[in-house]
Amino acid sequence: MLTPPFPELDDLLHMMGEAGRHLAEIEASEGAAGNISVCLRWPVEPRSRFPLVQTFPLPQAVPELAGAAFLVTGSGRRLREIIDIPTANIACIVVDPGGETASLYTSYHRRFQQVTSEFNSHLAVHYDQILATDTNFHAIIHAQPMHITYLSHVPRYQDEHYLNTHLLRWQPETIVNLPEGIGFIPFAVPGSTELMSGNVAALRRCRIVIWAKHGVMARSDISVKRAADRVEYAETAAKYEYLNLRVGEIGTGLTPDEVRAICATFDIQQEIF
Repeated sequence: MLTPPFPELDDLLHMMGEAGRHLAEIEASEGAAGNISVCLRWPVEPRSRFPLVQTFPLPQAVPELAGAAFLVTGSGRRLREIIDIPTANIACIVVDPGGETASLYTSYHRRFQQVTSEFNSHLAVHYDQILATDTNFHAIIHAQPMHITYLSHVPRYQDEHYLNTHLLRWQPETIVNLPEGIGFIPFAVPGSTELMSGNVAALRRCRIVIWAKHGVMARSDISVKRAADRVEYAETAAKYEYLNLRVGEIGTGLTPDEVRAICATFDIQQEIF
């Protein structure tokens, strides 16, 4: 939840660009992989940056979000290039009364035919979180960090408890920033209804979830860069785990008692260790 003064449209576009660039820097967004969206529930004037408008059928009805605006990356766009010309890579979607359709605003600089194919998952998670918390801001990132995606191919890391006890043991900061742990959903075809429903359920419990053999989705009701941070925390944990696998698992990481001591000191509520 954000309080006034609210970020200006240009500020949000710039922050999306910074997040996209950083995701590329940590090798979480090869080529055109990954997508970003934010939902704002305060009045914005999209025509100042997105003068072209057309009707857009929404993947699902979201009547409670009438008037809300979404900034969404375009399909096939490179996240690292958002910061160069944001309006070439992002669309603004404003939900119509009734919530079944929206107005899709784009720029003359537009370099995509449609918004990300994962928008059904983005919209469903935004909707679910906003109904549950009544937040006026929500950001979502899908990225494909190398090490955590690799581990999701290994059967033992497909068990959520095993995954969390092994990834959250390497740095004190990880449990502090991801106290609910990292969610896990089995493989589903990108853009599918199965992936969408799995996302909604997992992100009710966690702030980041692994899409098996595909990547991750992270959320934040503070900023899009906070969602990017969660991707980086999870990927850093996966790097430590991958390094440990390569040297024969000689590292032990933090013990459960050490993790619990950290949580007691910083008043972190967790149920993993």
